[in-house]
Amino acid sequence: MIRVLLVDDHPVVREGIRGMLSAEPDLDIVGEAGSGPEAVARVAELRPHVVLMDLRMPGGDGVAATERIHTGYRDVHVLVLTTYDTDTDILRAVEAGATGYLLKDTPRAELAEAVRSAARGETVLSGRIAGKLLTGMRQRSEPAGPVLSPREVEVLRLAADGRTNAAIGRALHISPTTVKTHLMRVYEKLGVGDRTSAVSQALRRGLLPDR
Repeated sequence: MIRVLLVDDHPVVREGIRGMLSAEPDLDIVGEAGSGPEAVARVAELRPHVVLMDLRMPGGDGVAATERIHTGYRDVHVLVLTTYDTDTDILRAVEAGATGYLLKDTPRAELAEAVRSAARGETVLSGRIAGKLLTGMRQRSEPAGPVLSPREVEVLRLAADGRTNAAIGRALHISPTTVKTHLMRVYEKLGVGDRTSAVSQALRRGLLPDR
């Protein structure tokens, strides 16, 4: 049986997805979550094989949750299921570690097969999504300067607020060592050696918009 966790902030949507997949004899819906942080907690509790993850949720971003699940639970595969198909959303999800990316208008049979593929660790992208991903990757590959991951931006933004590694770790639910690793990667990408220079360079290059 493939254990599946449903993550969406709309109960009606979760009920609809459950109804679509419950008829599949090899798929077991083991739980639900209504936000990113709740999804991470439920993964720790239930250890599903596949997480069907919405992206934009008021209670917590799906991309951040995807990254935490991908980092902390390598045997759990996140399959994004959302209504958003912008290049930015797709790239952020894939960079965070999502195994696949589907839209909510995906037919039931295709969705069920995608869950099975995700459970095997296979990449799952519809033709339209794959095209947008390739376009976004080409744009990213142009020599426009370094690109920071969503997590690196979060870490650098908190560092810009003057927080210590420990404080940043508490805010993002990661260890101070992981914070340091992210900062070192930022320094390398920006060609700097300290926080102040990193923040300055990121602001100058538009990688960390001034608030």
